[in-house]
Amino acid sequence: MTVPRVLAHVLWPLAIMTVIHRVLIRAVNGSVTNDFGTVYAATRRFLAGEPVYAENLLTVQPHYLYAPSGTFMLAPFGLIDNYTLARWLFIGLNTAAIIAALWLLMRLFDLDVRSFAAPSILLAVFCTEAVTNTLVFTNVNGLIFLCQVAFLYLLHRRRLWWAGVAIGLSLAVKPMLAPLLVLPLIRRQWQPFVTAAAIPAVAMAAGWALTVDARSYVDTTLAYMGEVRDYYNSSLAGLGLYYGVPEPLILVARILVVAATLLAVWLLLEYRHNHEVLWLATTSGVVLSGVFLVSTLGQMYYSMMLIPIMLTVVLDKSLVRNWPAWLAAYGFFTLDFWESTRWPYYGRLLEFAHPTLGWLLLLATVLVVLLWRRSDPRRHERIAPAAAAA
Repeated sequence: MTVPRVLAHVLWPLAIMTVIHRVLIRAVNGSVTNDFGTVYAATRRFLAGEPVYAENLLTVQPHYLYAPSGTFMLAPFGLIDNYTLARWLFIGLNTAAIIAALWLLMRLFDLDVRSFAAPSILLAVFCTEAVTNTLVFTNVNGLIFLCQVAFLYLLHRRRLWWAGVAIGLSLAVKPMLAPLLVLPLIRRQWQPFVTAAAIPAVAMAAGWALTVDARSYVDTTLAYMGEVRDYYNSSLAGLGLYYGVPEPLILVARILVVAATLLAVWLLLEYRHNHEVLWLATTSGVVLSGVFLVSTLGQMYYSMMLIPIMLTVVLDKSLVRNWPAWLAAYGFFTLDFWESTRWPYYGRLLEFAHPTLGWLLLLATVLVVLLWRRSDPRRHERIAPAAAAA
């Protein structure tokens, strides 16, 4: 029996049982943090013609922050009278979306789904904090992840209108993936922008018309989202606020991250023709890492959107074939709890800061490798420019 076949026999049971445990035990058991509870309550109020944005935003409990377009898109869950059934269905849809996204990623990277790569990826992904807490907290990020991967896959396949549909559906619910529109912008592809704008616009118009207090979303909710909170916030601003870092220093750090992100995106341009998949996945990861760091709210489970950049390790010319990149991945993917009874201050610091440090290290690693390759072409074959179809 060959080594790949032995690995498949070993990894498939581990992967399947891990998925079952995450879904039927961890997710069904739930947590004190319950993102779906706010969604379900809001959609029930929406369908009943009651105010949607009337909750007290001063508490630390999960709040309903979706725009009227997101309320409209999520409204079908409010039609289910049984809350438990609705939540289990939401868990199931997110699980299916994550698995479908991994299947699409394997196709994007030309990996054989019948090889040991499939259970390896499935096992690794379902062991991450991002996937585990997405299911446990029961939020929509599994579906957003599928939209992201579908967008990258369809861009690569030149299915440009459908690529816009994929990202447009995500933008109608939450704007997390909006920065990825830089990819078709760089390639001067206008088609994705049409459908990416049309779908949220139609959903917003419908949601606005049907939400009795839609104006409160603009007056109250958007204002709240523009503030930096000092709890469950791994962005630079959130971590800085929690530890009392002076605001000018936080601002400088955010500006440096923006500059580093833009420089990395520019340096990655030489890969966009000869190594398109690598360019798409790496640029998306760089952009999103920068966004997580500089936004007013960055939560660790957003790191699910960084799975594509880490999977580029299987590609030639990958920028994450080095130990700092995977130390970074540990920082934003780990489920390990770092608080310590022996060293309480340092343990608490690591527990709060490791997602932030992971995003920073990933961005820094990619940028350093890009600069190293550009400054010393004798150490690494340069990417020759080539004409390619837009």
